[in-house]
This record gives sequence, C-alpha cells and structure tokens, in this order.
Amino acid sequence: MTTPAPEPDAAVRPRPPLPGAQVHDRHPLALALFSLTAVSGLIDAVSYLGLGHVFTANMTGNVVVIAFALAGAPGFSVTGSLTSLAAFLAGAALAGRLAARHADTRRDRRLRTALLLEIALLGVAAAVAFAWDANGSVRHALIAVVAVAMGIRNGTVRGLGVPDLTTTVLTLTLTGLAADSRLAGGTAPRQRRRILAVATMLAGALPGAVLVLHGQLAWALVAGAVLAGATLLLYRE
Repeated sequence: MTTPAPEPDAAVRPRPPLPGAQVHDRHPLALALFSLTAVSGLIDAVSYLGLGHVFTANMTGNVVVIAFALAGAPGFSVTGSLTSLAAFLAGAALAGRLAARHADTRRDRRLRTALLLEIALLGVAAAVAFAWDANGSVRHALIAVVAVAMGIRNGTVRGLGVPDLTTTVLTLTLTGLAADSRLAGGTAPRQRRRILAVATMLAGALPGAVLVLHGQLAWALVAGAVLAGATLLLYRE
C-alpha cells in the first residue's frame, strides 16, 4: 500500500497570486489607478501647501510630520496631522468593512463604490472651502473629510493587489525601479509602470501646487473631484 505524500509545510507552501498581479499596464484597472495616482498628487499638494503642512494621502509623510511638530519645528501641527491620520484610518477601516461585506462583488464594482465615496467627499470639501476660509476648525474639517476619502480609496486599492500601483505611496515603487534595474543586475520588471506611477503623481501635484499657491484651494479640490469622476466614467472592465 502506497503511503500518500505528506502535505507541504504551510511555511513553504506557495502563496496564491495577488488578485491583480496579472493586470497589464493598458488594462482598464491599471489606467484607472494611474489616474487616481495623479489625484493623490493633487490632493497632497492641497493639504500640504494649503492646510498647514499636513498630508492627507501619504501617511508615511504624515507620521514624520507629527514627529517634526512634536520636536517643535515651526509650521507643523500635531493636531492637524493627528486629525488626518485618524480620519485616514477611519476611511481605511470603512473600506475594509465594505470589502468584507461584499467579498463576492466584482473588483470593478468595489472600485466604483470607493470612487463614488471619494468624489462625494471631495465635493463636500470643495463646497466648504468655497464657503469659508481654510482656517481653524474649518481647516481641520477639510483635513478630516479629504483624509477619509483617501483612506477609503487606499483600503479599496490595497485589496485589488495590483503591484506598484498603490496610488499614494511611491517609496517601494522607486526602490523596485532601482533595485530591479539592469544596472543593478536585474531584469527591470514593470519598469514602464513604475516610471508612469511617478510621472502621474508629479502630473497631479504640479497643477495642485499652482492652484493652491495662487489662492485657488477650493478649485484644486474641484479638480481632484473632477478627475476622480472622469476616472469613474471611463473605467470599464
């Protein structure tokens, strides 16, 4: 009698591929994520330059900003940064609950739901910015609303699992671009995607910065909502 081969140990058992691992650069999902990366650049230009040196999309930078503020560096706010961080986490938690409740829903529907929420929240933030000056409690309200939107999007995009397209964080993307390059002895996988991710972040941050520096913070938020809306309308998978 032949004894069945033992099951491979869980520690060495191959992991299943990420759900978005096979998405190519011209896939509708990848194109949507490139567009949202531009929105992130625009939004962080608004929050950092117009809302008191606070990040609302890039939480790595926000954690460092909190440390700067605690050290007494001028121009940084512990309250503003903590507001952003807490609101972002709340948005990400909401995205997690929605994903768990609708686990069998297609990924395009999950992304569309997140985009609808993001557009609505950015629209609310723009309306508030048009109605009141971004000072004091209004500034913190704007930070919170925008950070919730970014948390929802990040929590949703994380579940899609598309490599190098987190839409907000470029550190690992840039690391991969250098570490996997032919100069470093690698095969330069996803090189075009990584370069495009950096380029789209710059493409969003530049007009966002120009608008804020010319006193058009509210219009910058409108631009973010419009770009997210265009992404929603054009996304067909």
